Amino acid sequence: MNQAIVDSLQGVTLVGGGPVTGAALARALALAPRVVAADSGADRLLRRGVEPEAVIGDMDSLSPAARARLAGRVHEVAEQNTTDFDKALRLVAAPFVLALGFAGGRVDHGLAVLNALTRHPDRRCFVIGPQDVVFLCPPELRLELPRGTRLSLFPMGAVRGTSRGLRWPLEGIDFAPDGLIGTSNRVTGSVHLTMEAPKMLVMLPVRYLAQALGGFGLQAAVRGG
Repeated sequence: MNQAIVDSLQGVTLVGGGPVTGAALARALALAPRVVAADSGADRLLRRGVEPEAVIGDMDSLSPAARARLAGRVHEVAEQNTTDFDKALRLVAAPFVLALGFAGGRVDHGLAVLNALTRHPDRRCFVIGPQDVVFLCPPELRLELPRGTRLSLFPMGAVRGTSRGLRWPLEGIDFAPDGLIGTSNRVTGSVHLTMEAPKMLVMLPVRYLAQALGGFGLQAAVRGG
């Protein structure tokens, strides 16, 4: 199944079963007002008084009460080769997705989320954790961030890139997950990154989520235009 279940001209907030604070949810909904749950993420939303327009996943952890309440909006994808995050990501068509409840919990779940980000470079997805926002770097990215901001780069495959505006430039480095990585770099000016392949994750403090969206030219989508 690859036909979109949710097709939106606005950003979509996607909520999983991991920890989600009320403040983080409110911040995401202000930018991406349409709401989708991945499996038991529906339970977390209902406890906060929010009803998702769709629930996507294998439904192995959705509560019977939530399934009954949202019966017409539950879309079961039975295959076990991918995670609920992966299923939802590929079945939601939107300018961007803000993903909550997928970071800060189990390490294996977190790694699977990063794997899915890399395998779906056509999806603009920003995974919001307790401290950071993580996204896949496009071929070219420009960011306006305060000097000294931490900007970490982690390769999910072999990749090379270039940079301006970072304390430690990327030129001439062969990045790889089992080799050199780029965590804890620092911003020195207007950031301009290029990547030879969609294999590099960018990590910023979560307070710079709006700047991350701006780097993808998503201002109009955030406004709903």
